[in-house]
Amino acid sequence: MITFRWLLLLSAIFRILLILYGEWQDTHMEVRYTDVDYFVFSDAAMLMSLGKSPYQRTTYRYSPMLAFLLIPNARLHHSWGKFLFSASDLLVGIFTRDILKLRGVPDNACTLSVMAWLLNPFTFTIGTRGNCEPIVCASILWIIICIMKGKVYQAAFWYGLVVHFRIYPIIYALPIILVLDPRHLQSGQTPLLTDWKTHRPNSQDGPDMSNASYSPTSVRSIMTRDRFLFGLVSGSVFLSCTGLSFTLYGWDFLNEALLYHLTRTDPRHNFSIYFYHIYLQYEHEISVAEKLVSFLPQFAVQLVLIFSFAWDLPFCFLTQTMAFVAFNKVITAQYFVWFFCLLPVILPWSGMKLKWEGVSCILCWMVAQTHWLMWAYLLEFRGYPVFLQLWLASLLFLAANVSVLIMIIRRHRYVPIFQPVHTISKSAGKLE
Repeated sequence: MITFRWLLLLSAIFRILLILYGEWQDTHMEVRYTDVDYFVFSDAAMLMSLGKSPYQRTTYRYSPMLAFLLIPNARLHHSWGKFLFSASDLLVGIFTRDILKLRGVPDNACTLSVMAWLLNPFTFTIGTRGNCEPIVCASILWIIICIMKGKVYQAAFWYGLVVHFRIYPIIYALPIILVLDPRHLQSGQTPLLTDWKTHRPNSQDGPDMSNASYSPTSVRSIMTRDRFLFGLVSGSVFLSCTGLSFTLYGWDFLNEALLYHLTRTDPRHNFSIYFYHIYLQYEHEISVAEKLVSFLPQFAVQLVLIFSFAWDLPFCFLTQTMAFVAFNKVITAQYFVWFFCLLPVILPWSGMKLKWEGVSCILCWMVAQTHWLMWAYLLEFRGYPVFLQLWLASLLFLAANVSVLIMIIRRHRYVPIFQPVHTISKSAGKLE
């Protein structure tokens, strides 16, 4: 089997070639290879380099940090950002391997899991086309690594930073707080990770919840030092970045980078089941009650997944993200990379065989997506009035996402990332 270093080197070369090919396609073909958002990023970076607000560029709805990172687009070369995003893409592969090695996964299994990211056609085109999501993906995996190593302050710093950069990782706050449990992680001590070979019988019957619930007498221990400091540090970093951005760019920043994503109602067709209702009601003001109702399924599913799987943190992040995207009010193709980056870190604990269950899940998801894209093509490029059919295709796509998520959960071998402290003490006693 190919070694990890060769895999990483070939992946880097391939991404460089794709960026160069993209330059050629953008120049010689009608359909551009570069993502339209990349031009928005570049324009915002140009404005910032001239001392102006990046929010003078319409549709720029990101942190000013992104425009700052892409200033070399204006000063050095317009493809700088693509190389930066592709480097982050490679970092995702490196961090995936680091997480798996920390949990004792053998080299061959690590390499196969990393291949699921580095050789995925969807993921390697994301960075080379100029999408910034690989930066967020790499940050999320780095936060997991910091937590696994017991580096709570580092995890808190990067978590506050990434939530400022892209608001959606806020959904990971509660499982991180839960996993910082004094029964598994104690301040000043390196936590003992659970080996990947650890087996829980009857894993399909669901996880063992004995470690996932608080007795009435343990409520006092919920607010521990690590939890308090994680919340304090991450909150301070988030508020500091947000406050600085507000000081520099005022309400334009707050409305475009934060409030827009919380109140977004997009009348254009997208994968979400809510798009048709928003389209029909777009000329009328959507009530606050209607907006809240749309969040209820998403919120309820998040709570169930968090309290079921928080102690198996990477798996919890994966299921949360898949559910968050599936039930979101707006779904675009770039959102899929949010959970694609988490899938490789749980593969060694999956009992799903590639043949036939794995192939069935892949085909189910791809066929439902292709079916949706067919109706979207007829609507956008042919002008056919197929809104109802497209909405039905969105329902089918939601069903496919939920089915795949259920299959992943049923075939996962639930293993908390940390061993209980009492287990560590007993092991130390035996050694003595």
